[in-house]
Amino acid sequence: MSQDGNKTADAPDAETRDRIARQFIEAIPHAAALGMRLDRLGAGEASISMPWNADFVGDPRSGVIHGGVISALMDTCCGAAVLSHPTGARSTATIDLRIDYMRAATTRQAIRAVAVCYHVTRSVAFVRAQAFDDDDENPVAAANGAFTLER
Repeated sequence: MSQDGNKTADAPDAETRDRIARQFIEAIPHAAALGMRLDRLGAGEASISMPWNADFVGDPRSGVIHGGVISALMDTCCGAAVLSHPTGARSTATIDLRIDYMRAATTRQAIRAVAVCYHVTRSVAFVRAQAFDDDDENPVAAANGAFTLER
């Protein structure tokens, strides 16, 4: 897409964007180590889940997953949203990611991140994300970020 939001002739099709985004996630060693699974990918949208694991607990007394694990999940999900955007990004990197932790994740529940790439410029993509456990009405965390956009 051009800066005005129109699709450019050299932007990849949806199937190519999906393949690039999936390869991006599969190539990240920490994504595999954390058990991340790509659940949904759309035009500028992604959903990635991660099972609860005792190794990821930050507070042994409560069993709550460490915030850094949730941060990694949200960052990865945001990157996937950028790569699946119709503008045709071929690679991305985090410029800035602000995460607000709203509550502790429920012990022994999987965590799911949902991200939307809502605006792009020539070289920067802007993304919003939320992380949830089984309670879809009460987010664990919310994030806003800026990512490089290389075509």
